[in-house]
Amino acid sequence: MTWFKKTKEIRMEKKGKTPEGLWVKCDGCKEIIYKKEIEKNLKICPKCNYHFRISARERLKFLVDEGSFVETDATLESLDPLNFRDSASYKDRLRDNQKKSGLNEAVIAGDALIKGIPVSLIIMDFHFMGGSMGSVVGEKVARTAERALEKEQPFIAVSASGGARMQEGIFSLMQMAKVSAAVGRLKEAGILYISILCDPTFGGVTASFATLGDIIIAEPKSLIGFAGPRVIEQTIKQPLPDDFQRADFLLDHGLIDLVVDRKNLRDTLARLFELLL
Repeated sequence: MTWFKKTKEIRMEKKGKTPEGLWVKCDGCKEIIYKKEIEKNLKICPKCNYHFRISARERLKFLVDEGSFVETDATLESLDPLNFRDSASYKDRLRDNQKKSGLNEAVIAGDALIKGIPVSLIIMDFHFMGGSMGSVVGEKVARTAERALEKEQPFIAVSASGGARMQEGIFSLMQMAKVSAAVGRLKEAGILYISILCDPTFGGVTASFATLGDIIIAEPKSLIGFAGPRVIEQTIKQPLPDDFQRADFLLDHGLIDLVVDRKNLRDTLARLFELLL
């Protein structure tokens, strides 16, 4: 056996023993990166700063003070008012997403401390039916805003959503008005509302509470809008800029106020509290 052939066999043997899932391909720069390296960096690519999508529970860990989060309305679950069915029933989709995500719905809500400042907050999870806003999501957002009003403490909303939940039809669309009214009452009372937009934030969520914040922050390169760029391009029959609907583009055009890296988000919120509370 030649030295080259033997070396090749050793490499193949080692490759066969390598556990799966150790490497991740970045959706930004397309580089193959060691998974643990990304996890240590809050799911941010160390090469191009691409922010991977993360769950609501993961986000909660780095956003609020450790051990301070008290969840509310955790047992609320969606019903099926329309007996909706496409390729599968809505009830089956809910059960599948609950099992997959470990959540009852596409948002978690509660009270917590951020650098010692008490806040009421909601965090949406795109992994649960695309973070879509149905009756329960709208109810939890509205209740959390009302609790912030009652306690006279800041309201923080972290959005990651494809928009309204089609399986609930008009019941889903009605949530836009409900959550917007709840946020409006915060404004009337002078309660600070900070909206944080993550990749992606679209549809009825963008068209309601997500873009009504006193301050609107976005993670880098997040895709944010109402309809997708392909739909818009087909409608207006004109090509769109390459960075259209990305966070930096929206910052330049005045839709959002700040673009903040995930690892700097907690410190940025604390600084805003110092300036505005």
